[in-house]
Amino acid sequence: MRKRNRHVSVWMNEQEYRHLKRQAGIAGLGIDPFIRSLVLGVQLRPRPPDTYAALLRELSALGNNANQIAHWANLQKSVSEADIRRAAALVYEAWRLVKETL
Repeated sequence: MRKRNRHVSVWMNEQEYRHLKRQAGIAGLGIDPFIRSLVLGVQLRPRPPDTYAALLRELSALGNNANQIAHWANLQKSVSEADIRRAAALVYEAWRLVKETL
């Protein structure tokens, strides 16, 4: 049995329908979930660009490397130039992705 047992039908002209499809697409939803969200008062936002996932991975890697370098430096009381260069490269890549995304 269906969870939703009430059907609502709305007539639209072509322009209204295209606008509805475009807005649902911007939110990353189909038309039905988009309309349900609007009815429930959900504050809809545009779906973030796909590059955000890559950006988050890079920022996560940057944080992990920074923690590893700090841990190693605390144990050894020093840090190698290669580790510093690797961390700097990750910072540069994260900066590039942020600039490219915005």
